[in-house]
Amino acid sequence: MELLGFQEKAASQIADRFATYSSDPLLVNRTTNVPFLQTLVSITGSGKTLMLADAISQIRDGMPIAPIVLWISKGRVVVSQTFENLSSGKYADNLSGFTVMPLLEVAPDHLTSEETPLLLVATVGKFAVEDTASEDRKIYRAQLDLAEESLWDQLKKRQTSKGLRRPLVIIYDEGHNLSDLQSERLLELAPDALIVASATLTLPPKLTNVMNRLRNDKAWTDEDFSTAVSSREVVQSGLVKERISIDGYVTPMEPAIDNLLNDMSTAQRIASDLKLPFTPKAIYVCTTNTVDGMSIAEDMKRPFRERQARPILVWRHLVEVAKIKPEKIAVYSQLKFSKDYPKPTDMRLFDGGEKDYSRFISEKFEHIIFNLSLQEGWDDPAVGFAYIDKEMASARQITQVVGRVLRQPGATHYSDPILNTAHFHIRTDEKGVFDDILHDLRKDLAAEHPSIALVVKDENSRGRRDRIEADPPRTIPTVGIESSRAQPPIARIVDGIMDFRGGDSNTVGQGSRMQVLQKVGEDSDSQFEWIEVEHSNRVSARSVFRREIQRSYPGGLRRAGGPVNLVDIENPKFDAMIELSSPAAEHIRQKAREVVSAYIQHSVIFQNDVDRPYSVGPIAIDPTASEEFKRALHSKYSGLNSLEIKFARALDRTQRVWARNPVGSGYSLPLLHEGQAYWPDFLVWVDKAVIVIDTKGDHLLVEAAASKLFEIDGAETGKRVILRLVSEGHVDISGGTVHKRSKNGYTVWSWKNGRLHPTHCETEREAVDVALSL
Repeated sequence: MELLGFQEKAASQIADRFATYSSDPLLVNRTTNVPFLQTLVSITGSGKTLMLADAISQIRDGMPIAPIVLWISKGRVVVSQTFENLSSGKYADNLSGFTVMPLLEVAPDHLTSEETPLLLVATVGKFAVEDTASEDRKIYRAQLDLAEESLWDQLKKRQTSKGLRRPLVIIYDEGHNLSDLQSERLLELAPDALIVASATLTLPPKLTNVMNRLRNDKAWTDEDFSTAVSSREVVQSGLVKERISIDGYVTPMEPAIDNLLNDMSTAQRIASDLKLPFTPKAIYVCTTNTVDGMSIAEDMKRPFRERQARPILVWRHLVEVAKIKPEKIAVYSQLKFSKDYPKPTDMRLFDGGEKDYSRFISEKFEHIIFNLSLQEGWDDPAVGFAYIDKEMASARQITQVVGRVLRQPGATHYSDPILNTAHFHIRTDEKGVFDDILHDLRKDLAAEHPSIALVVKDENSRGRRDRIEADPPRTIPTVGIESSRAQPPIARIVDGIMDFRGGDSNTVGQGSRMQVLQKVGEDSDSQFEWIEVEHSNRVSARSVFRREIQRSYPGGLRRAGGPVNLVDIENPKFDAMIELSSPAAEHIRQKAREVVSAYIQHSVIFQNDVDRPYSVGPIAIDPTASEEFKRALHSKYSGLNSLEIKFARALDRTQRVWARNPVGSGYSLPLLHEGQAYWPDFLVWVDKAVIVIDTKGDHLLVEAAASKLFEIDGAETGKRVILRLVSEGHVDISGGTVHKRSKNGYTVWSWKNGRLHPTHCETEREAVDVALSL
């Protein structure tokens, strides 16, 4: 799978930091390294597994012998999904050459190979026990038919037939579960690297010694321990939803669920109208057998229609009141029934926990009732709605559930904000309880999801509209990249790539040395010594070429293609196996950079008058902090910064129809040289043109002027798309350098005769008039 720009950056940072550290590592004793320690901190839905897989692939490429990777997590569901994704699923191509298998299925031959990298997947329960002699833990027992030593001891040695100790990299996914005992067991293996990933992370005390050594002897700072992914970039990529909407209720259960169903019905209708390949779904989170004022045993003895267990009450309301077909509803919990009063035959109950998981995911339920046991590992981006019952209503638990609703179906934002919003309906007993939860929740979400808008509604604000339709409807031609003229120069560059399949000296690395532990002497008096190995693993020229293009032209427009799509990547000379530090690898990288340059130089931004134009859709607002406008397509807007609100008010005083353009889900333009999309602030319809306007503070002017003002080819018929940039202050350009003359007024930037042209204006009204002039 192709990585997005922020994903590639994170994966490369981890790999590069490991390479730097491993060239001169610290020692615990004569034969044990202080492990490289790194945390990957990224919000749920950002593609942590993909980033980790790519980091592992890069780390493997730079090693002298094939490593062993131990990939672990707490939950069986998470581990099962990880194994499927890495072995044969969507991330398998990112681990080309690896043998991927469950930990307990590994044989001694797998561990002794120095040529084939090995990735072992397991739950922490396989080894995280106080008593290692326990009969339950196969990993600590010798399998006499395979080896005289336990698998755990074999992992500690991981010795090849030549006496070399293979590098060990440990990946801990869902790292917020990492405990002191688990850390102690993992450190017993003397790993070369420990990489921990989570949306939120606090490392356990057992790792303090490791961190102190790195701080004291390598002068590491807090930033050196962590690779953090910008939540803003994740949101703008379309991987997660843009907005979290919370409805609080101090009412019976039924009104809360009814409101959820009404919103969900609207979302399902819109998804159907847009012909999207998914149907929005809902989850209902509640305790399983807890009953107010009644024991579980007593409740089980009552007829089904008199039961008070929360899942039953939710199920009955959905079926009997909302008239939802039972086959669309799953109850995933260990709900208890007596022999005298069994469950209804049409209730789809999954009470076997993880044993029932594969059966559960094989069916397409639209309503899922469960407790928190399903939250970790279950991943269905179509879930956009959640009801959380009062017993589950703590800020921490709600934050945990947020991750189950945050992923965006199709990894793209849609024209209607209802499909880009995670909707929560939370029921409590008292208003003060909800206020306390909301206070903690705001703090949690601000820390964990800082770039996702949060809107809160209660009985006083629930009737206010937070989704405004465009009236009247308006369209604007789409804009894309036309790259056919780049094909011939790119073909010439590829023809000039040297063929290294013969494996001459140019394919061998130079000046890159790494120390590896090797066993010397006979078994009776054997010892281990560090030796220097000159060569790294060989990788395909194709892999080197693709990675360099990815770095030079990040995949922000991966759905629209890019330079690599114009290359015959199956050309046999890309099969050549080369070392990363070799002259051949540098030659391949240089040619990849030339391909990117040719793509940018010979491609053009063009207006597409053939395809269906973009139609301005509804917009989301905060009903408690919005402002009304008269000439805008939407009657209200919220969330504008100080410059945007001045400009919006000035636009509204003209006689032109205009619209605020939302980032992520609105009208976008491609940035050719960055390979990313860009969303201007305002759209204005002027005669036979649509003026696309972006307002930027002066500190962003240089970057914006260089990348966002360009000529758009085409527009032979119909409306023309014209770009303008507005900045605060009196700014001009001379000798290719932008100069700030004063803080007064505004500067409108246009593109004339292939050059930037600034016009200074005293007021925002004057700036609007200049920006709208054709």
